[in-house]
Amino acid sequence: MNSVQYSPNGLQGSPLAFGFWRLLDWQLSQAELASLVDQLLDWGITTLDHADIYGGYSIEAIFGQVMTPARRERMQLVTKFGICLETPARPDIRRHCYNSSYQHVMASVEQSLRNFNTDYLDLLLLHRPDPFMDADDCARAFIDLQQQGKVRYFGVSNHDVHQQQLLQSRLPFALQTNQLELSVLEHKHFLDGTLAYAQQQRQRPMAWSPLAGGAIFSPQHPSFARLQPVWQRLEQQYQASPLQLALAWLLAHPAGIVPVLGSGNRQRVQEALGSLTIQLDRQDWFDLYQAADGHDIP
Repeated sequence: MNSVQYSPNGLQGSPLAFGFWRLLDWQLSQAELASLVDQLLDWGITTLDHADIYGGYSIEAIFGQVMTPARRERMQLVTKFGICLETPARPDIRRHCYNSSYQHVMASVEQSLRNFNTDYLDLLLLHRPDPFMDADDCARAFIDLQQQGKVRYFGVSNHDVHQQQLLQSRLPFALQTNQLELSVLEHKHFLDGTLAYAQQQRQRPMAWSPLAGGAIFSPQHPSFARLQPVWQRLEQQYQASPLQLALAWLLAHPAGIVPVLGSGNRQRVQEALGSLTIQLDRQDWFDLYQAADGHDIP
């Protein structure tokens, strides 16, 4: 699998990423988790996505139990910070809030490094826009962390254009990505300028929930009846499954979207690899777009 570059002279990663948000749901033993990580790396899925809050602040450390120098060399380790949750694991947090302060960024990274059993992160993302953000303060932490060799690259998640521009204006290096909710069913960022800005900056976005949490294929979803005939036609045309087509739909976009897979089912992950060989036609792309929306484009 060929790697992709997130920005000019920036992070290189895999065209499909893998997220561990639901790791606790999969109920894997330590040996099973190690096997899953090795399988992902062998398949070429080397960009592995986390967040400090996943699993009530537990998943980073669970993943760190299977970290070895050999595995670390083969992966791009991504995590997020900035959401503060009330939980027994964090008695210092009195209420749900966001925190992008210098002190919180530095402390979060130190904790993530301990959790992962590593001395650097490949990519650190600000998880949600912080309405109380001091951009100079947050940027100072990013700069210090890069100079200290603890974080190689930085980005954001769920940010609009102006929020991203504010933080970028304080940094001497390019933000690498904006991780966004994008799927055949989620079109907001195709229209609000976010993906246009990504192209302008030559910045590769990441897509969380690229299959809309499975809703794409649910008979209960309002778009199901409209999408079914399109899936069936495209299945025959491309000799591909709906899952592969849904990911190919994202991969076809000129912004260079990286879908973040989130299934503990290895067969589904292996199936997803087939999306990388599909060259979706522009009009077929719009067939799916229109079927999901339920009306023609303006």
